[in-house]
Amino acid sequence: MPISIPIFRQETVLNPVQSPKRRVPRSKSAAAVQAGKAQGAPRERKCSVARTVTILSDAWTFLVIREAFFGAHRFEEFRTMLEIPRATLTDRLQRLVAEEIFRRIEYSETSSWVEYRLTRSGMDLYPTFMALMQFGDNWLSEKHGVPLQLIHTQCEQVTKPYVGCSHCREKVVARRVSYRDGPGSGSVVVEPMKRSRRSSDDNQFNRGRPSSVSRALQVIGDRWSFLVIREAFFGARRFDKLQSELGIAPNILSDRLTRLVDRGIFMKRMYQSGPDRFEYLLTPMGFDLYGPLIMMMAWGDKWRSNGKAPLVLTHLDCGHDFTPMVLCSECREPIAAHSMQYRMRYNPDRFGGKKSSRALPG
Repeated sequence: MPISIPIFRQETVLNPVQSPKRRVPRSKSAAAVQAGKAQGAPRERKCSVARTVTILSDAWTFLVIREAFFGAHRFEEFRTMLEIPRATLTDRLQRLVAEEIFRRIEYSETSSWVEYRLTRSGMDLYPTFMALMQFGDNWLSEKHGVPLQLIHTQCEQVTKPYVGCSHCREKVVARRVSYRDGPGSGSVVVEPMKRSRRSSDDNQFNRGRPSSVSRALQVIGDRWSFLVIREAFFGARRFDKLQSELGIAPNILSDRLTRLVDRGIFMKRMYQSGPDRFEYLLTPMGFDLYGPLIMMMAWGDKWRSNGKAPLVLTHLDCGHDFTPMVLCSECREPIAAHSMQYRMRYNPDRFGGKKSSRALPG
């Protein structure tokens, strides 16, 4: 398999299949991660993907955001649609307001009428949802079908959005992107709350309406699973390398790798016998998660990095640094929530919806 040659001196191609004869330059951020580990506390590379995953990998938080995209604004609308316990919903709404994903609107001091509206940063999660939706449509719709048909109102065409380069508008794939450290590179201590075990109830993601985004998140799992996949795109294939980069407990890593193999994201291959040792390679399905991951990175860069992105991406096909964008498959223009409509391919009656509406991802 050919390996792309980086066009920047310090760049490393985001390709997990590296030639054993070719020494890949270690990025400064990776060096910083290793230096930090020597101080004792588990550390991980600074990463805008991780910042976004922290929000989306909680099932209830994701579902509340999704219903806001479908037009829910009031407490009872969220509760009825999701059948979510009141205390849980109160907690998630408070978190989303604190994270500035939602804003809480009180219409008067004497009225109990309160609404929760997406902020600009909340609306900017739309392309990430769309990238996850396309992954779910492509890989997870065989049994239940594609839930939504999308129409881009700007060109009035049915569209299948894709993740593309902001410079040349071509589709972006992992093997044709290189990276270098950005102004925000480095490492951070792994926060205790981020080291918790995942919920065993993956079906929480599927509450309410049929959703390709829910199917995608159900397959991928929790924050640790996202980060294991991320490290695979950085070239980590073996257990000890993944454990070292993430500061993850061996039993948790073993669980996540087994899960990702079972769900078709990784394939397991023996590279040593006596004792047997294995490496974990991304499958075609796993490689297709690259688009959603870099859209998460783009959101985190914009809203959670204080203007100092940890990584700078270069599209090798056009030779330019780029920001990932979700583009219309027909007119190749960027899509946004206000320019999209959808048609439901399921009976909307039980979900309080209409057959066609202004839109958001499902």
